[in-house]
Amino acid sequence: MKIHIKGGRLIDPKSGVDARKDVYIAAGRIVAIGNPPNGYTANRVIDAAGLVVCPGLVDLAARLREPGFEYLATLESEMEAAIAGGVTSLACPPDTDPPLDEPGLVEMLKYRAQSLNQARVYPVGALTQGLKGERLTEMAELVDAGCVAFSQADAPFADNQIFYHALQYAATFGFPVWLRPQDSALARHGVAHDGPVATRCGLPGIPVCAETVALSTMLILARQTGARVHFARLSSAEGVEMVRSAKRDGLPVTCDIAIHHAHLTEMDIGYFDSNCRLDPPLRSQRDRDALRAALADGTVDAACSDHTPVDDDVKQLPFAEAEAGATGLELLLPLTLKWAEESGTALSAALARITSQPARVLGIDAGHLTPGHAADICLFDPERHWRVAPDSLKSQGKNTPYNGLEVKGRVRYTLVDGQVVYETK
Repeated sequence: MKIHIKGGRLIDPKSGVDARKDVYIAAGRIVAIGNPPNGYTANRVIDAAGLVVCPGLVDLAARLREPGFEYLATLESEMEAAIAGGVTSLACPPDTDPPLDEPGLVEMLKYRAQSLNQARVYPVGALTQGLKGERLTEMAELVDAGCVAFSQADAPFADNQIFYHALQYAATFGFPVWLRPQDSALARHGVAHDGPVATRCGLPGIPVCAETVALSTMLILARQTGARVHFARLSSAEGVEMVRSAKRDGLPVTCDIAIHHAHLTEMDIGYFDSNCRLDPPLRSQRDRDALRAALADGTVDAACSDHTPVDDDVKQLPFAEAEAGATGLELLLPLTLKWAEESGTALSAALARITSQPARVLGIDAGHLTPGHAADICLFDPERHWRVAPDSLKSQGKNTPYNGLEVKGRVRYTLVDGQVVYETK
């Protein structure tokens, strides 16, 4: 299939291109940008007038709920959500059931995803067997099966000696380790940011020090072992400042935030809105503003959706009993555009946070538009407004703090390997 994308505003953050240019695709790859190759005749022309043409989005945290949680969502539904959101590559955390701690499970997930011919799935393997924090997994075998990094998801280590050995082993072979900094004892039973809102509502709190105490330990051990560490979903001003300092010192660390943390605060809990029951919790306005600034200045490398589809039955419980999580694959782009507009960040720089930079963290060849490389492309209308509602979301999980609200930025076409896998008017 030869496709000519005509008349769009091409933005490729990696190369610095931001201009009106045509894109020419053949055999699943970009064959030219600007002018067609000699003898090129397209089978299909996509009129991209008024649209932004950018690399397919890369999401660092999307729970697909398979295997084990198919009653919450299926691979089919969440892959549909991914391409509807312009996401062409995504990392899947290891907290499935059973966890991704065996090569066979990883191979099965990749096979199932590939058979759908939609977004590319990159599994993150479990760092310890069963995510129990006691015995290390066979990391080399999991890498051979397709894992791109290793993580404990939200599960704690049994003790810091096991954590230390895990980082040592990963550093020896150059395996990236992704960590979510939260001290399980300090966060125990907490459901909201430990601040005035939690106090007023009578909700058990999770203090900022739950993040910073864990982050301090992780940074010390990363420095000691030389492991390449990525900190997932930071939530506090103090947390990003600690990572900023570590980067200044030359530590090989990166970090991301969930995009909803760039917009929402503890105040959005309101009258116990369980859609705002998130993990990590929504924090103070000071924390939110620090996250937004760190995303703008590059301290935070990427924004992710932290996509966590949850069944309505467990979201409609009282706030403290509701399951944490929000659907996010289809909102990653519009919420990033909203952050860019409000913070005065250039569109190219904003798109870098959800394309080239997360691809760099993942260590994959994605997030750019380069002739000779795979045509994974997102075309979106930056001025199109749409209302977030259950029937407007492809994901089986309809749980989002943005239900009923209007956002701007709508994906019109998504291409993976040069094939149009999603399109809408």
